[in-house]
Amino acid sequence: MPSLKEIKTRIQSVRSTRKITSAMMMIASSKLRKIQKIIENLYPYQQKLQQLMELFVNSQDNLVSPFAERRQIKRVALILFSSNTSLAGRFNENVISQLKVTVNEYLPLGKENIHIYAIGDKVYEAARKLGFETPNNFRHIADKPSYEATRQLASDLMELFLNKKIDKVELIYHHYKSKGTQELLRETFLPITLMTEDERWKILQPDYIVEPDPQTIMDQLIPKVLKLKLYTIHADSVSSEHAARTIAMQTATDNADDLLDELTLQYNKLRQQSITNELLDIIGGSFGKPG
Repeated sequence: MPSLKEIKTRIQSVRSTRKITSAMMMIASSKLRKIQKIIENLYPYQQKLQQLMELFVNSQDNLVSPFAERRQIKRVALILFSSNTSLAGRFNENVISQLKVTVNEYLPLGKENIHIYAIGDKVYEAARKLGFETPNNFRHIADKPSYEATRQLASDLMELFLNKKIDKVELIYHHYKSKGTQELLRETFLPITLMTEDERWKILQPDYIVEPDPQTIMDQLIPKVLKLKLYTIHADSVSSEHAARTIAMQTATDNADDLLDELTLQYNKLRQQSITNELLDIIGGSFGKPG
């Protein structure tokens, strides 16, 4: 049985840990509120722009886009979003697990034909352990989404796709649904998907008057949508990270509270037992003295 001193030392240790987890929970919650404001303003705009592009592109006949070209996949790029630090539940583990699954699917192409863009230290380290050379881990923007950085990355990927140096680009990230729910998604960034002829007839086609011409509008609209989409996804991932860390630290704090209650109860029982034993020794000593 542990001594009073050992239990007291453990109580102090748990209290110190609780202070840290509680502080981290509040910090993560504060960061989540800030990034949510960005998402609330950005997401509707991005969704509307995406919808406008889809409606416009698919309402026109004989429109072609080099970004919609589907060809045999010889080289693929994977963009993965993780965090720079741990203590966020299974946030990073989920991304790393999906990285391994996706890499295994493309291994027949050869490792040299799988290009990984790791945004965040955790997935960067995981990719290197798998034997991949990543061009940059983008750790400087992993915690703070930057439109300029993601715009440049999107531009680089679009250029590689147009020059046929990459045949497909995939995204792996968490989508923020609520503080308690973050959904891991894997989706295609390039090539973009255009509706088939049959699908076009199923939607209401708006009557647009287009100036100067549909092809010019599409050539300018698609890159803008892709750049904004990548930035929105990055912000979405960061929101998910802060939400996951908030929940993880809240759980750790609650567990610390439960452990403190158990240790305090154990301490009080042991202390009471110790006092009782001392009283019995005193009483026993008093009655044991000769009259």
